[in-house]
Amino acid sequence: MRDPMDKLHQRERDQERLRLKEQEARDLEVEAARGDRPLEGYAGGHTTWSSQQDDEAAAEVFGDDEEEAAARREP
Repeated sequence: MRDPMDKLHQRERDQERLRLKEQEARDLEVEAARGDRPLEGYAGGHTTWSSQQDDEAAAEVFGDDEEEAAARREP
């Protein structure tokens, strides 16, 4: 007679195997379809973040990149 824990683990492995098989079938179905696909995670919604805020934040984060690059090029 099999140990109840062994039966439980076997059942979990079988369920996982089935889940992976179903996921693979869905993946193959999507890959078979040709055409444009939406970007993954693309919300497409509007934001309250203004372009001025974007420019200011970019200047803070990337503002000295060009100076640093020039300093590295100079001997």
